[in-house]
Amino acid sequence: MTDPTADLGADYGAAFDDHRPPSPELVADCVHCGFCLPTCPTYVLWGEEMDSPRGRIYLMETGLQGEPMSDSMVQHFDACLGCMACVTACPSGVQYDRLIENTRAQVERRHDRPLKERLLRSAIFALFPYPRRLRAVRGPLRLYQRSGLERAVRRTRLLARTPTLASLESLAPRLGRMRRIPERLPAVGQRRAVVGLLLGCVQREFFPDVNAATARVLQAEGCEVVTPGQGCCGALSTHNGREVEAQAFARATIDAFDRAGVEHVVVNAAGCGSAMKEYAELLSDDPAYAQRAKDFAAKVRDVSEILVELGPAAPRHPLPVVAAYHDACHLAHAQGIRAQPRQLLRDIPGLELREIADPEICCGSAGVYNLLNPEPARELGDRKAAHVLATDADLLVTANPGCLMQVAAALRRRGGSIATAHTIEVIDASIRGASLSAPPPEGE
Repeated sequence: MTDPTADLGADYGAAFDDHRPPSPELVADCVHCGFCLPTCPTYVLWGEEMDSPRGRIYLMETGLQGEPMSDSMVQHFDACLGCMACVTACPSGVQYDRLIENTRAQVERRHDRPLKERLLRSAIFALFPYPRRLRAVRGPLRLYQRSGLERAVRRTRLLARTPTLASLESLAPRLGRMRRIPERLPAVGQRRAVVGLLLGCVQREFFPDVNAATARVLQAEGCEVVTPGQGCCGALSTHNGREVEAQAFARATIDAFDRAGVEHVVVNAAGCGSAMKEYAELLSDDPAYAQRAKDFAAKVRDVSEILVELGPAAPRHPLPVVAAYHDACHLAHAQGIRAQPRQLLRDIPGLELREIADPEICCGSAGVYNLLNPEPARELGDRKAAHVLATDADLLVTANPGCLMQVAAALRRRGGSIATAHTIEVIDASIRGASLSAPPPEGE
């Protein structure tokens, strides 16, 4: 397809061109009341008006009025984590999510970043949306972790001189053996649904146990599970303004699951789920995919969402543990899913669920934000870790791989000993009647 931004015929002296600029109508919805301020991570950190949602909306308005896209304007847009806590807090229903995504697409097309930034972003987006490339990293990373080199490098403090590398190294989870999921798995007992499972990119390669647990739970609850050949869903690209790239990933994902003929597409990564539910907007200008994207988005379910919709079929065994639940931003704020994970956890006999203070404040992961902005991300991670440890829980539970990596790294910095797990891993352990540390059945 041709690049939709190739011939816009707009005034390039202004901040925005005429291909999906931030909507003036949506900008006008903001009455600058300030309810968003205490929920905005960057405003909480810095107290700067232009680093709040209403401040960024004001900058969008000036751009729509003809102001050029300046470096300082872009700096404030880049500082936004895209956590969407402001969307939840806003009494006027301002659609900041759509405003910031459209603005970021404009920035990516129209702003000339410094060479260092361009190289970093190019490297990130040449790696993370590609499972095969991530797979190639697994071997060297696992060797680094197991050989003693990791401890030696940390003692030298060489990484402290390169914040992005230091962030990457600290975030990397401990890698175990790889688990591959067959393309089709039968339901246990009476079949209640045929579902496709998004395997993801980071989830597939760095958290394979989460995907394996997801498939087992879905099977146990009466779902036939299909995992068609698939690549990246486009979430990272969407949330960082790489519109054309995101659209290509979205089309390929739609094609893969349409061919599989599934009733629902189940997702266990919050950022992926929120992006896939927005495919109709992303592909609204594509006559070949607009309706297909709308139909596809209606099928997407977070795994906690579909489990509550189906209702429990498999018995739950006691799991005596005190767990703190962390709301992943793109699950709680972007998708509005808060009650379902908590309900599923509370239904487990013996599990005590505790809440974390300031749950609306992002942990600092935010896709690749912690790589592009490591210092504020670290501050936010440390704040979250302190709140987690204050619960005196044995286990931290959340629903997103980025959150798991970010909070685990912050807990290690503070010397915390709390274990971490994805929501679905806890449910899986209860269904299997095993401890969370017990290995799954052989061959899975």
